[in-house]
Amino acid sequence: MAGSDSEFGSRVDLKVGVLALQGDVHAHTAALAAVGVAAVAVRRPAELAMVDGLILPGGESTAISRLAETFELLKPLRERIADGLPAFGCCAGMIMLARTIADGRPDQHSLDGIDMTVRRNSFGRQVDSFETDLHVEGITDVSGELARPLRAVFIRAPWVEEVGPGVTVLSRYQDKIVAVQQGNVLATAFHPEIIDDYRVHEYFVDRVVRPAAARARGAVAS
Repeated sequence: MAGSDSEFGSRVDLKVGVLALQGDVHAHTAALAAVGVAAVAVRRPAELAMVDGLILPGGESTAISRLAETFELLKPLRERIADGLPAFGCCAGMIMLARTIADGRPDQHSLDGIDMTVRRNSFGRQVDSFETDLHVEGITDVSGELARPLRAVFIRAPWVEEVGPGVTVLSRYQDKIVAVQQGNVLATAFHPEIIDDYRVHEYFVDRVVRPAAARARGAVAS
């Protein structure tokens, strides 16, 4: 995952959006820059239409939901993700990508990107935040120097209570599901953007965004 070129083309050819309505947008933008990818702040449907993939950052899921509705992004987000847009959500972004929010507010919207039920703030309040080492399928189960645990930071984090048959569980903390993937959509309960380790972003770019972009561009060319 460390290289910038493969059969899917170069990272520099990609544009990955960061949903820039609320939350830790800057840290994800910096992480993308660190792995050689152009980041696009997404606040409008026109900006969403430009990108090859999208990151939904941590923050406050109810605020992101309300702002997405205000900026007329809910329907375009659902449509593009349903059409195969690669998406990665962490913490609040994981909640946004869920099919079902177990303890969501009546006015809270989700994007139905992954067939899962998520419970908000499951690990406790801000004062209960913690760090731990995790093994993540496809990221830490490789050979060489990359075969080391991933330092995961949990801040008012959710967990996944239930997944559908098409969802792959990538990581657990104790008995709780904290990282999943379904097709082109990836979600983590923890924040990979705030540590000096970009393997989750590299995984998303190299294993999800690049092949999807190559298929889309090949279809247009043909």
